Amino acid sequence: MTKSDLIDLLCEAQKMPKGRAELLINAIFDCMEASLRQGERIEIRGFGSFEIRNYRAYEGRNPRTGSAVSVKPKRLPFFKVGKELKERVNAPAAAAPNGTGTAGASRRKAVVDGNAPAATSGNGKSAPAPDAGGGGGGAAAPTGASTSTAKSSPSSSSSSSSSSSPASLHRAASA
Repeated sequence: MTKSDLIDLLCEAQKMPKGRAELLINAIFDCMEASLRQGERIEIRGFGSFEIRNYRAYEGRNPRTGSAVSVKPKRLPFFKVGKELKERVNAPAAAAPNGTGTAGASRRKAVVDGNAPAATSGNGKSAPAPDAGGGGGGAAAPTGASTSTAKSSPSSSSSSSSSSSPASLHRAASA
């Protein structure tokens, strides 16, 4: 969601002109920015909190040349998610409003059908798909072999793999 999308949603929900909604959104963000600049903490119950974290100066490395680079001290905003928001985001897909969470459903279907896309490890090589069946009762499969089983539970899903893009999920679900 972008700032423009947020303004449009506010216009529709509160039946107000777009210019007024834009002023409100900008005023909120300006107030939050001013508070953080002054070092104040912002807490929105049920959503999360924003604070400034101070980082000291250190000697870094230029990844291309390997030469030492001096990094100045800095202050960066940090967001910590609230308990209620965390619970709402992790709620079952059936309880998600407006039909959201369908990408996870197609991923679960592909895993249950045994057509899970191959996961990749941090080095870009294929890694075996995670065995969500709960311990298949045998020896571990060799690297590169598929470990998908029919016992895969609908709640298992793999995040942060490069092959779980919407396009690859769509291909896996339609295969």
